[in-house]
Amino acid sequence: MTPSTPSVDRSLPSQADGARRTTGRLFIISAPSGAGKSTLCRAVRQRLPDLRYSISHTTRSPRGEEKNGIDYHFITQAAFRKGIHAERWAEWAEVHGNYYGTSAEFIDRALGEGCDVLLDIDVQGMEQILKRYPDSVTIFIMPPSLAVLRQRLQDRGTDSAASISERLDNAAEEIKRRKRYRHIVVNDRLEEAVEKLTAIVAAGRTGRFNTAGANLDRNK
Repeated sequence: MTPSTPSVDRSLPSQADGARRTTGRLFIISAPSGAGKSTLCRAVRQRLPDLRYSISHTTRSPRGEEKNGIDYHFITQAAFRKGIHAERWAEWAEVHGNYYGTSAEFIDRALGEGCDVLLDIDVQGMEQILKRYPDSVTIFIMPPSLAVLRQRLQDRGTDSAASISERLDNAAEEIKRRKRYRHIVVNDRLEEAVEKLTAIVAAGRTGRFNTAGANLDRNK
């Protein structure tokens, strides 16, 4: 499957263009581990600076130069479990032995203020979010191939061979579920993927969706 390429409007619209909505729009981006989701989300946020970004909470340790409150909210497993019982999470999952969750309070407050929100979550989290926010715009980031994904995980240098094998197995299962997403972007060349993803989000903010970038296999 080769998704079509959306045209990119260089004068990217902000939420202020046109009539301001009373409720914001939620954009969900998912991808297998190592597909470049975090890098792409960071690039979109730079191009659309008024887009709110939901920083996930996790119990895993920071990687590299990751900073608390910027890349993730790093919390203990005890604190995360307390959040589960308090229904603090709009979605949560245990992935590769660590918990990840999205603050329901942050999303509800931002959408209620009429702000658009970007979520960087896995496939399982997307399915939970859609139950609560069914009008969300869903985008799946595809690696060019599993072989390329394996090389990226190895080059990252943060995972053992066993961990990489587990991540690849999970990636294969996640890719099978890509048809549940409205849009698909293949992250082969980074700059092209950034252009495609930015175009999809920018169009979605104004409600001017068309077939460009659409997942033509969706719901088949």
